[in-house]
Amino acid sequence: MNTTIRRAGDGDARAVAELLIRARRAATAIPTAVHSDPEVHQWVATVVLAEREVWLLEDGGAPLAVLVLDGGWVDQLYVAPGRTGGGLGSRLIEHAKSRRPDGLQLWTFATNTGAQRFYLRHGFTVAERTDGSGNEEKAPDVRFVWAGGIIPQE
Repeated sequence: MNTTIRRAGDGDARAVAELLIRARRAATAIPTAVHSDPEVHQWVATVVLAEREVWLLEDGGAPLAVLVLDGGWVDQLYVAPGRTGGGLGSRLIEHAKSRRPDGLQLWTFATNTGAQRFYLRHGFTVAERTDGSGNEEKAPDVRFVWAGGIIPQE
């Protein structure tokens, strides 16, 4: 596998949206999405790519994982179904750290224990737990923080 990480552009809106939709559907440890597929496509095209920093991890041009940074937040990190566990998410979270060496934070659902183990392995710590009343899914969640530090070069 010859994977590369590149910044996504406007022409990637469909690929980014489809990857988010497929990965979210395949993730049994998180609540069902509250937005329709067309709404996700619209949001990616008009908000995500316009206002956030989006990175694609690809193999031969085929998107395998996506990272969305919104300031000091990891807004989205999804790996294509069937490709989890192969280090793709690790490459993207290390990329995020190199882009935000002063620190990062993110939310994950309390039911997503696999993601929690992943972030703990990558040096994040639990900062807050909520009952979910502040998110669209109304599902309990956990805020993780990474305080920053020395990052290995990619």
